[in-house]
Amino acid sequence: MILSVRNVAALAALGAVLVGCGGGSGAPQGGGRARMGTPAASPSSAPSAPGSPAASPLPGAPNKVPVLAPGPNGLTPVFERTRQRADKTVALTFDADMTSDQGPRAASGEQFDNPALIATLRRLRVPSTVFMTGRWAEEYPDQAKAIGTDPNFEIANHSYSHHAFKSPCYGLPALDGDAARADVEQAFAAFRKAGAVNTVPYFRFPGGCYDDQALRALAPAKVTAVQWDVVSGDAFAKDPVPVAEDVLKGVKPGSVVVMHCTRSAAPVTEEAILKIVPELRKRGYRFVKVSELMGK
Repeated sequence: MILSVRNVAALAALGAVLVGCGGGSGAPQGGGRARMGTPAASPSSAPSAPGSPAASPLPGAPNKVPVLAPGPNGLTPVFERTRQRADKTVALTFDADMTSDQGPRAASGEQFDNPALIATLRRLRVPSTVFMTGRWAEEYPDQAKAIGTDPNFEIANHSYSHHAFKSPCYGLPALDGDAARADVEQAFAAFRKAGAVNTVPYFRFPGGCYDDQALRALAPAKVTAVQWDVVSGDAFAKDPVPVAEDVLKGVKPGSVVVMHCTRSAAPVTEEAILKIVPELRKRGYRFVKVSELMGK
C-alpha cells in the first residue's frame, strides 16, 4: 500500500504519542514479513476451543458469526477485504484507542471517546464495527455498553493495553507471547464487565504490526485478525476533506476502511463521515459490519 505524505506524517505523530493506530500500511516494522490480507481459508462456523473468549458469548451476542479457519501451522488467520464483483458492500471500521497508561490524561480532560461520531453513524444508519481497547471500555463503560447493545454496531477486540504484538511498532511498548494472550483476554473481560453483548471474535493488532510470531501467540484466543485495505488518514488530521477524499479514492467492493473513534487523536472523523457516507451511497455502495463482509 502506498502512503501519502500526510499519512506518513501522521504515522510519525502516532509513534510519538502512542495513541493512534491503523494510520499506516499495517506492514510490520523492523524487516518483518507482512501477511496482511493473506487468504487463510473459507469462513468457518466451527465452535471455539473451551475457555477462549469466543467460546462463551454473552446473552444476546451474535451467534456463529463467520471466522476464517486457522492459517498454515495453526496461525491466526488474517482478513483484509472481500474480493467482490457485483455486490458493492463496504465495511467502515473505527478504532476506539486508549493505552493502559492514559488514565491520568483522561482524568485531566483529554477525550478519547467520540459520542458525536457514534450518534452520526446511528442517525445515518451505517452499520459499523468498532475495534475497542479494553482500557477504553473501562474508561467509558456506559458508551461501551451503549455501542455493544446497539444492533447497528459490533465490538471487536483491539487489545486491552494498545501495546504492540510485534516490535518495533511505531514506538509502542511490546508484549511477549504470554502477555499478548492475557492482554486479549483482558479486553474481552472488560467488554463483558461493561455489559457489551454485540461482541465478535475479531482482533485488530495495535499499529497494524504483526508477524508469524504474533499470529502464533494470538492463536489460542481463536480470533480472526482483521486488517484493512483503505487507510482514511484521519489520525491527527485537521481537515476532513482530504480524509474523505482518501476514502472515496480507495474504496472498492468488499473494502475494509480503517478510521478512529477517538476525539483527541482523530478530531475530524465525524465531519469526514458526513461526506463519505452520502457519496458512497450515491455510487451504489451498501454499508455492512465486518461480520457480514467476511461471510460473503
